[in-house]
Amino acid sequence: MYKELDPLLHSQLRLAVMSILISTEEADFVFIRENTGATAGNLSVQLDKLKEAGYIEITKTFRGKIPRTICKKTPKGIEAFEKYVENLKGYIGVK
Repeated sequence: MYKELDPLLHSQLRLAVMSILISTEEADFVFIRENTGATAGNLSVQLDKLKEAGYIEITKTFRGKIPRTICKKTPKGIEAFEKYVENLKGYIGVK
């Protein structure tokens, strides 16, 4: 029996963001945008959805006078990502 895939993570961009954050301590908005190819507006909307779900934390700071948005995965986000990957393995026959 197949387990449900988290609809929040099933979005290509949100899954890409979580994949980036899983592999690093934190990432800034520009790094994520450059590595996903997303537009700034779309990325901003998707980050807000991940934040609302409690999967990431967003901190806004400044480097000199330049604003910087830092994203970090949360324990809830790590758990959701790991569960998504495990459920996906069931669909493709990987144990």
